[in-house]
Amino acid sequence: MLLAVLGNPQNSGICVSCFIENSAGALGFHDNQRMQYLRPELIGFVLGSAASAGLFGEFRSRGGSAPLPRLFAGIFLIVGCSVFIGCPIKLFLRLTAGDLTAVAGVAGLVAGVWAGVRSLASGVELGPKPITGRGGGYLMPAFFLLLLAFLFVRPGFIIFSSQGSAAQHAPLLIALGAGIVLGACAQRSRFCITGSIRDTFLMGLRTPAVWGLAAFVLTAGAASGAAGRFNLGLYGQPGAHLDFLWSFLGMGLVGWLSVLIGGCPFRQLIKAGEGDADAGLVVVGMFIGGALAQSWGLAATAAGVPLAGKVAVLAGFLFLLAGSLLARERSA
Repeated sequence: MLLAVLGNPQNSGICVSCFIENSAGALGFHDNQRMQYLRPELIGFVLGSAASAGLFGEFRSRGGSAPLPRLFAGIFLIVGCSVFIGCPIKLFLRLTAGDLTAVAGVAGLVAGVWAGVRSLASGVELGPKPITGRGGGYLMPAFFLLLLAFLFVRPGFIIFSSQGSAAQHAPLLIALGAGIVLGACAQRSRFCITGSIRDTFLMGLRTPAVWGLAAFVLTAGAASGAAGRFNLGLYGQPGAHLDFLWSFLGMGLVGWLSVLIGGCPFRQLIKAGEGDADAGLVVVGMFIGGALAQSWGLAATAAGVPLAGKVAVLAGFLFLLAGSLLARERSA
């Protein structure tokens, strides 16, 4: 909430998918001049997680489980988010700011997580357990260190928007510091939106994860009210549209994928910082997805969801269904 008050787009104090689309544009991966900014928060999430994992002896370089499915999962994660206009964190930030269009997204996310839990129960596995002791886990923290250097040196090939949502941002050092703190806290707490919903399905209210999610929702709601940014209604909401079916399906795709790969987009960044090369490959896929969402016109706008975005979401569900069938055959 403070990041939004300090300059980030309204209801988007944190939005992993938006930040990735912005950062992909800053690196020249797409040419939408309104969506190009190297988001410091994104860098902070990974480096804060890496610092915390190293400090507490939890950094483990590991990976090797179903690389191509994870890459494509990362792409379709951003497709689902771009059709809804936001990641699971922004979903709840929109909801707690009174945006009733987010209700369809919440329903879709819960349904997607339920479908993912049922898939796991039926024997769907992406691949063997990750191999430990490899050096691949250091690549993603190193990449984000490079992005940190780009952020301050600003070489000529890094692009920054002068208008649009990417031009709205909190002061650089504050955003970076907030990202580092949140990354470290998330690494220690294992916070994950979809993980909280999944654990509630599996263990009910006995799981601590549900209380973490509840604390997030209550705090965000209180902060929205205190900042005078609570606006209850369906119409005129920032970063929202009225295509409720596609909000449901977009978040449904995100929820289902997140369960199968072990975490929402934010959690994938945190795990990548801990040395998980599998999560790092999902992050690479998310950058590709962010570029495609803008270059191919997949992302929704206030006017609604474009045909290309609808087709991409359906393609994501086909990918999920086909992959689940193949994974069940292998595990059987």
